[in-house]
Amino acid sequence: MEKIPRNPIIFIHGQESSSQGTKGRFFTQLFPEMTIPDFAGDIPTRMSKLNEILVGKSEIIMIGSSLGGLMASLYVFQNQDTIKKIILLAPALNLPEFNPYLSETLALPVFVFHGKNDEVIPSQLIQTIATKGFTNLAFTLLDDDHRLTKTFTTIDWPKIIK
Repeated sequence: MEKIPRNPIIFIHGQESSSQGTKGRFFTQLFPEMTIPDFAGDIPTRMSKLNEILVGKSEIIMIGSSLGGLMASLYVFQNQDTIKKIILLAPALNLPEFNPYLSETLALPVFVFHGKNDEVIPSQLIQTIATKGFTNLAFTLLDDDHRLTKTFTTIDWPKIIK
């Protein structure tokens, strides 16, 4: 019988990235136990794979970047009782797939890091959406772009993930 870690940690990369992207490689070094799968295809295909990976797990810590942030948010709204916390990096909460959850709220810990110079996903819109939907929210606006190129590695990841 497979032993399920007490607090599984998963990183969900963005649309055009992979487990071998900058963030994936960074997390592999910092947290060798972190699950960092590759996702491809449309959102339903990606969500199906995510659901398969997480079946039977609980106390999950999720990190999602851009489209991966949308995926993490969708998963959390559908599986609240299996999540410990989520960390979202410039999450694509402005996409239509999130619309069904715009009138719902979540009380679990949510950390959002967003670049104020993001030209892909508007930080003010995401902050408005996140503030309405996540009642236990820490929203950090960084002097950075969509990929958080300058600030990603300066975030205190061990403290946030603990």
